[in-house]
Amino acid sequence: MGIFSRFRDIVSSNINVMLDKAEDPEKLIKLMIREMEDTLVEIKASCAGVMAGNKKVQREIEEVQSRAKQWEERAELAVSKGRDDLAREALVERRRYTDRAEALLQESMRLNAIVEQYQDDIRQLEEKLGGAREKQRILVQRHIRANRKRRAQEEIRRFDSSEAILKFEDLENRIERMEAEADLVNFGKKPAVDAEWESLLVDDEIEKELQTLKSSSKKENEGASTA
Repeated sequence: MGIFSRFRDIVSSNINVMLDKAEDPEKLIKLMIREMEDTLVEIKASCAGVMAGNKKVQREIEEVQSRAKQWEERAELAVSKGRDDLAREALVERRRYTDRAEALLQESMRLNAIVEQYQDDIRQLEEKLGGAREKQRILVQRHIRANRKRRAQEEIRRFDSSEAILKFEDLENRIERMEAEADLVNFGKKPAVDAEWESLLVDDEIEKELQTLKSSSKKENEGASTA
């Protein structure tokens, strides 16, 4: 495929339509960008070659025009010397170089037109390439978001399944049993602090009872001695 035909295909292509029809938009746009980049490199190289050729033609034009000027001066000199035969020959040579210069000017104009076409093609292709790269950036972001959304939906569906719910309920029951077993370990046992307080209260009551017994015994003994 030639450079210009490839370029026309790329420029005339509707990227959005192609992407909508593609099974793998990211892959397609990467291929399109690669094709655009390769074509752009070739067009720039071809443009540079034509510009170099045109410079060469320009130098040749200057040289031919200089030679035509020299033969014109020689013809004038021959006429001033009365040498019409030499003047005639000089004019023939001048005409030859003049015709050559005209042909080279036409060639230079043709090359200039090609360069302008290349430069216009380069501008259009660079615009297309910029649009494709922006489209690629958007597609990549959309692809990332779509993957995240898909994974989230898969997780939601997975947890919504009856199997997942049963597993969750089983886990909850196991935790409740563990909590119950932990409560049973200390069932009937009072905390150490409560036990200490209760011991102090018991000791105090025992002491009071002891004092009461002592007091009663003392009174009985005193009554017996007076009798």
